[in-house]
Amino acid sequence: MRENLEFAVVWVLVRLLGLLPRRAARGIGARVGALAYRILPRLRSVGTKNLEIAFPEWSEAQRQEVLRKLYRNLGWELAEFCQMPGYTQENTRSFLRYDGLERYVAARDKGKGVLIVTGHLGAWELSSFYHSLMGHPMSMVIRRLDNAKVDQLVNGIRCLHGNRVLHKDDFARGLLGAMRHGESVGILMDTNMTPPQGVFVPYFGRLACTASGLARVALKTGATVLPGFMLWEDAEQKYVLHFGEEIVFDRTGDDEVDTVANTAKCTAAIEAYVRQYPDQWLWVHRRWKTRPEGETRVY
Repeated sequence: MRENLEFAVVWVLVRLLGLLPRRAARGIGARVGALAYRILPRLRSVGTKNLEIAFPEWSEAQRQEVLRKLYRNLGWELAEFCQMPGYTQENTRSFLRYDGLERYVAARDKGKGVLIVTGHLGAWELSSFYHSLMGHPMSMVIRRLDNAKVDQLVNGIRCLHGNRVLHKDDFARGLLGAMRHGESVGILMDTNMTPPQGVFVPYFGRLACTASGLARVALKTGATVLPGFMLWEDAEQKYVLHFGEEIVFDRTGDDEVDTVANTAKCTAAIEAYVRQYPDQWLWVHRRWKTRPEGETRVY
């Protein structure tokens, strides 16, 4: 009963926001975000703590302003997701574009697969959707949603233009297969993990337990690794899908040393983008929850 009710609510939300003009849908999304900022104090507390770690020099007013903008951006992404089924190459030209597409094409043309380092920054759902809409379908490593019907609905939208979903509970085999076929896979590398799947690498000056699967697969297959983020550019009033410079991996021959070193390189690439767009990263996630043995809790 509860599963059906949750699905009905999500379905109605997707339909209603999807039928509205885009500007009106984004306006509603922004108001939903503003409400969430006010009524979810526990998440706001996590966000404040994370910003204290990342930007200790900031004032409390600066941190709260970033959190308010984050919630606005999350509301916008909700609206964009609901609008995505109606998007075409033609009707998105006014608010979506690439930066660095040539880097992606060059990486793809090497034929060994492309692993895209990404995270919960900007409009992450829109990024892979737009890339597929423009003729570059890819796979995404995601966690199954608890509600199977909502999971099916969400993945149906994600995959409208040829994208595929690789679930975290069986992603290693899928990743290796995708690289053998020269495909592209996006991996959200900015969430808290636990050993042995995660290794500790620096993130904003503090060790964070980080997924090591991308580094292991890249070392094994020779796939090209690129950072990729769909970011809101306020000056243009557009989302821009940025592909950064290739992350060149270290190869010493020691698999574990190389895995940690290259996971750190990928995490440093994410941090560089977050520093440039701080109000677009998901600060309300408990990124530093898992601690090295003997360290005190952060949250």
